[in-house]
This record gives sequence, C-alpha cells and structure tokens, in this order.
Amino acid sequence: MTFLLASAALVRIGPIVRACDLRARGVTSREISRATSAGEIRRVRRGVYASLDADESWIHAAQHGAVPSCVMAGRMMGLWILQDGDDLHLWFGHAGNPRQCGRRSCDPHQHWDDGEVRLGDLPPVRNVLLQVAQCADEETFFCALESALRKSMLHVGDIRWLAERVPRPVRWLLGFARTDADSGLESLIRLRLHKLGISVCTQVQIDGVGEVDFVIGDWLIIEADGKQNHDDDRDDEGGDASQPWVSLRHKDLMRDARAAALGYETLRFNYAMIVHHWATVVAAILARIAATRVAPVGRRVSDH
Repeated sequence: MTFLLASAALVRIGPIVRACDLRARGVTSREISRATSAGEIRRVRRGVYASLDADESWIHAAQHGAVPSCVMAGRMMGLWILQDGDDLHLWFGHAGNPRQCGRRSCDPHQHWDDGEVRLGDLPPVRNVLLQVAQCADEETFFCALESALRKSMLHVGDIRWLAERVPRPVRWLLGFARTDADSGLESLIRLRLHKLGISVCTQVQIDGVGEVDFVIGDWLIIEADGKQNHDDDRDDEGGDASQPWVSLRHKDLMRDARAAALGYETLRFNYAMIVHHWATVVAAILARIAATRVAPVGRRVSDH
C-alpha cells in the first residue's frame, strides 16, 4: 500500500525513518518538506525524520546515527531488567558512522558488535544480552537472559553466539539459565540461593495447592510476589463482582493455608524484599532450613 502523507507513512514504519524509506513508500520530497514545516513530523537530522510521538531515547540515538542498546533496549523489548542505568548506551553495529548530537556534555557509551543498524529497529536480542553482560552486573544479565528464554526470543545458535562473546566470569550462566522462570524475581532468587549452596525445585505442582515458585527440601515453599500481587483490586481471574474481597492477597493466603494443611511451610517475599532487602530474606530462609523437621506425609508433589 502506498502512502502519500509523510505522517501516515511514519505511523506504519516509524518511529524513526530515513527520507529514502519515506520516498520508497511513495512520499515525495516536497511532501516531506511540507510535513516538516507544518509540524506534522520531526526532522531529527539531515535525511532522518521521526513521528511526533517518538520516544526521546529514539530521537537522541538517531541524532548519533545509532539506536538504543543495552538495558534501555532490553526494557523496550520487554525483557526483565533489574539494574537501570542513567548513561546513554547506543548500538552502532559492526560498522556504524557516529555523529555528534549537538547536545552539551553528551558522551554516550558506544556498543560495537555484530550486525547492521537500522534506524527505528532495536538491536537483535542476542546483541542486547551481550551488551548487558558487558555493562551490567551478572544478576541483571541472568534475569534478562532467562526473560528472553521464557519469551522464546533466543535460538540455540544465539546461545552459541553469546558463549563466544560474553565475559568469561558470566559465561557459566548460559548453561545455568532455564526457560521456566515466570519473572525476574524467580530468576534472581534461584541464582542467589545457588550461590549459597541451596538447591531448589522450581515451578512445583502440589495437589490441592497448585503451582508454587520453589520448594526447598520437601517441605519449605518459597513464593516470590511481584509488584502487583498485594494491591487492593479484585483479581480478574479468580474474583467475583459480588465478592470484592476476593483479591490476589486473599488467594495467596488461601494457598498458604492449604499448603500448611498438607504439612508445608510457606515463606512469601515481595519485590521490595527480594531486590532491596535480600539479607532479611536469606536470613529467614536459612533459619527455617536450620529448623529442619520430619517431612510431613500424605501429599503428592510433582516437579515440572
């Protein structure tokens, strides 16, 4: 389909596009000039234009002749990113052409790795993971890696590609990573407990309770609650309009009670505790492990 209006073409192929790509869609040079003068599109630099609603990070990157990379790109593509950064990280592919953006004190971190930059497109996910491995800590890399695996965004060849390029200290995480982590919190817990020498079964199905995040030994359940779990809103899946008290928190307590009836003990931690108060979390886990007791009977557990 041919678009004559520059703004309409940008809606389809934006947020950032070269003038040659606009012309390939049937937009004339005169229309590009008219739309720019009328404030319908934004001129980023010579030969590059953006839609009016383009994110500023895309604009800034395009001014440099690049695209967002590293943790910023990871968030944009939906990966679970633990560690944020304020610095501007840009991807130039393997043979980019860096430009000055004209802003004061702008010194972005440049990533040069395999691939060719196309303005308006994020780097391939494997490149983003490589960049995270190079710039962020290993926990951030691991959480992003398991997030990508969970979303089926990586292929076997991508893992081999990463194994040849990521820093050696984090290379082992490629083999440790799994595809079944429902959130970055679960990835973070499993990694941290592994470093403490604590083995866990993940995504365990318990009859009468349902699937729980972790089981240590055969009696201690560990649950990681995301940011949304303890709000006051009715749970759309399990709630009833005539019973507004049926919340996510209520469902959690019911699950814990059913588990207790089977002889399990549940330790439940939220996002803030896991990310910001890990010492408290691990102290609670170690204390319960130290207080080992005879495993309860009369239950059936299956590990996915």
